[in-house]
Amino acid sequence: MKKKFIIYIGFFALLFTLFLAFVFWDYDFSKSKLKVINATIPEFSFKDQNGKAFTKSIVDGKVYVAEYFFTTCKGICPKMNLNLRRVYEAYKNEPGFLIASHTCMPETDSIPVLKKYEAKMLAGALTQNPNGSYKIIHTDSLEKFTNTNWYFLTGDKILLYKLARQGYIIDNDKPDSTQHIGDQFLHSQFFALVDKNNRVRGIYDGLENREIEKLIGDIKNLLKEKVTTKRFMDGFGNNPG
Repeated sequence: MKKKFIIYIGFFALLFTLFLAFVFWDYDFSKSKLKVINATIPEFSFKDQNGKAFTKSIVDGKVYVAEYFFTTCKGICPKMNLNLRRVYEAYKNEPGFLIASHTCMPETDSIPVLKKYEAKMLAGALTQNPNGSYKIIHTDSLEKFTNTNWYFLTGDKILLYKLARQGYIIDNDKPDSTQHIGDQFLHSQFFALVDKNNRVRGIYDGLENREIEKLIGDIKNLLKEKVTTKRFMDGFGNNPG
């Protein structure tokens, strides 16, 4: 009797082990503690600074940072993009990461304008000032540079603004529904961090040093995550950790 009982216990233990293996075989135990802020980012299609199409297929399976700026901005944009240059320097050799900088003024930020702005941001050495701020030192107007994963994007204004508001959740100002899109202006200092499954996992103040340092650390953690199957995105994946 005792022997039969041990056999039963062993059998049910085996069944339970197989059940756990089935449930968790594709679960990513390396998941970051970052919660999912928005699990649904709309489809998009823009043009980058080289005139090439930039669609959701380019970011699939990658971690990326999204921001909005405009090239003639004299206020918050220069500091924001200097901080993004810091992020770029930290991950410029990481194939699973990219930065997507969207213009909020597509009517003026054409592809040639964005190409010129790319050189402004990436040519030259990034240096830190004594007060802790950053600047780029340009030694030659014809400086060569390599851009591995920073995209400067333009496109349809309606789609650009929809993505900021409904996708990245980085526009605090509620638009006037009666206002024509041509009269709307989106100006946000926030960066959105998106994971490999196209889910927003963090919002960061692009002007604050502590926020940038946290962003750099959070990117590292998200890069360790695996692409999650739909089963766990609907279950465990909405509250990772």
